Amino acid sequence: MRDWSAERVVIIGAARQGTALAGYLLKQGAQVVITDQRPFDELVEAHEALLSYAHDPRLEWVCEGHPLDLLEAATLVCPSGGVPLTLPLVVEAVKRGIPLSNDSQIFLEEAPCKVIGITGSAGKTTTTALVGRMAQCAVQSDGLKTPSRQAWVGGNIGAPLIREIEKMHPDDYAVMELSSFQLDIMTRSPQVAAVLNITPNHLDRHGTMQAYRSAKTRILEFQTEKDYAVLGRDDPGAWSLADRVRGRLSSFGLTSLTKGQLGAELRHDSVYLRFHKEPSHPHSRAEGGEGITEAPVIARDEILLRGEHNLLNVMAACCIAAAAGLSIQAMQAGVKGFRGIPHRLEFVRRWKDADWYNDSIATSPERAMAAIRSFDEPLVLLAGGRDKQLPWKDFASLVKQRVDHLILFGEAADKILDELQLSRTELLTLSHASGLRAAVARAAEIVEPGDVVLLSPGGTSFDEFKDFEERGECFARWVNELT
Repeated sequence: MRDWSAERVVIIGAARQGTALAGYLLKQGAQVVITDQRPFDELVEAHEALLSYAHDPRLEWVCEGHPLDLLEAATLVCPSGGVPLTLPLVVEAVKRGIPLSNDSQIFLEEAPCKVIGITGSAGKTTTTALVGRMAQCAVQSDGLKTPSRQAWVGGNIGAPLIREIEKMHPDDYAVMELSSFQLDIMTRSPQVAAVLNITPNHLDRHGTMQAYRSAKTRILEFQTEKDYAVLGRDDPGAWSLADRVRGRLSSFGLTSLTKGQLGAELRHDSVYLRFHKEPSHPHSRAEGGEGITEAPVIARDEILLRGEHNLLNVMAACCIAAAAGLSIQAMQAGVKGFRGIPHRLEFVRRWKDADWYNDSIATSPERAMAAIRSFDEPLVLLAGGRDKQLPWKDFASLVKQRVDHLILFGEAADKILDELQLSRTELLTLSHASGLRAAVARAAEIVEPGDVVLLSPGGTSFDEFKDFEERGECFARWVNELT
């Protein structure tokens, strides 16, 4: 492990990633400077997270800006995920040759156990949660042999894993979701790295599709020949990275595996796996070469998650679990009974004989399109929020085909409306609401028995809410208040 006692680390951003990293580095003896653009009295949560270091001279707070003199004597600069790399303090650090890092990078450098990293434009949170469940089922079944063994889930989902690193053991599993913001500066890859898909997203941050793709690619670039890469073979963006894989390649998709390919496919309406492992399932059999095993995992009708995109998430999770050495039984136990996570096609309630769903996580048009395709019922769609400089053309085309009533809200409403180019002959009806609460009220007025009311915005929440979680919580509360 690295000796931090002589290091002076500047952490930019006092949210959960920044404070978790600060706590870890202070325990290791480093000097830590936390800088945030907010005033000191607005950082209550950050202060509480580091309360035990409140009077420690090694911890320094610099608020209401990021002065360049913070770089004096700095040995490392750690921008949090939401901090743009165009920030003058970051640009100046690079100019001076001061290395950049973040909590995820340092976790990968210091983690004592196998790390599974998952990224993608859509589906990474659900897939991470599924793999986490599978890993937890694996360690529970192994409890008599290794009672202290654990599975840890975090990163861009839940708590930063650096917060728990001192509790981890070599036989544990760490499952982490990684965003393009985190990957952008990372120079370390997990032993199992998955890229689910690459479609337009976060272009307001990365500027171009090429820059966004490059950020995602970094999850693979520092692997070794002993490591595993998992790619979505039906997605052109993810599959284009196949020639960048340094170790073993496994893939998932609705198309069939070719001879010798490792991965997951749909066969006889069940998820099948082909992987490097000794048979651990009563129906597994050797296939296609030494050490390659093939086995059914789960029937499609046993998967409770709606939509083809969630079927792909399950297939991805199985591929990742196999690469990590988890058993078929652990995969089955992880999938069965899983109904998803909050704000991702989350059922809220049945009201007026219609089902209301919260998909606030859909912060890009692609994600909203996946949600729309998950339903056959007549749809009342609530869409809008803040645009990320993403194309809405395909979204608009699908809405005109599948949505019965569209309610637009937020800053992106006019842009979506322009893309729709509705004519008087269109069957789609349209409403324009001042905000999400007004959109819920409008949906309550027009909904009919048998409809599905779906919040799947396609834009971020930052024009009206702190984050997509707050937006989803407000939506669910307002829907539950309907009488």
